Amino acid sequence: WLAPEVRAASSSGKAEDWRQLLEEHQPGEVYSFPLFTEAFCDQFLEEIFNFYASGLPAKRPNSMNRYGIILGDIGLEPFVDKLQAMLQPLGHILFPGVGSAWDGHHCFMVRYREGEDLGLDMHTDDSDVTFNVCMGPEFTGAGLQFCGAMGAPDHRQHSFTYQHRKGHAVVHLGRKRHGADDIQSGQRLNLILWNQSSTYRRSTEFRAPLYQREGGPP
Repeated sequence: WLAPEVRAASSSGKAEDWRQLLEEHQPGEVYSFPLFTEAFCDQFLEEIFNFYASGLPAKRPNSMNRYGIILGDIGLEPFVDKLQAMLQPLGHILFPGVGSAWDGHHCFMVRYREGEDLGLDMHTDDSDVTFNVCMGPEFTGAGLQFCGAMGAPDHRQHSFTYQHRKGHAVVHLGRKRHGADDIQSGQRLNLILWNQSSTYRRSTEFRAPLYQREGGPP
């Protein structure tokens, strides 16, 4: 179910192998890489669609996504645990400290399509490091917009638009402001993994973050 590049990097445990599979979109801030095979994405979505079709109640993952599903609520907690453990070395490589000692997570699906959620306003995550994985199936539009990090002079300045690709993950700090453009056709489902570290959250960096004067209007 893992992309061959990720499987090889995870097996070797070498930082250079992890870095080799990354595409760096914003230096030190936003990266993407192939995570899942397309076949796995299809199988996974089949299970998600079966749950939607069941009519069973689902607690929404946050106050923004009205049609999401928390994976732990539908029996997928063991999968999420293993996914986080596999990605932990990459978190440490990219974001030492904040990405080094995860001991909590919140993992959920989001869905965008006509008649439901179309996009998402700019926001930050209740996450120390976020992985956002496009599972498909088919869509147009729905770019992922990035601004600066919360508290930075450019926190309301657009800096980059990421275009989702099936099976690929984009990774960034939770405090990096981002939002989803409206979907234009089809539907898009993404797996979102919020990673949290109680060690980091006890640090001065987290408890008393630096806020700088805004550099200009958005």
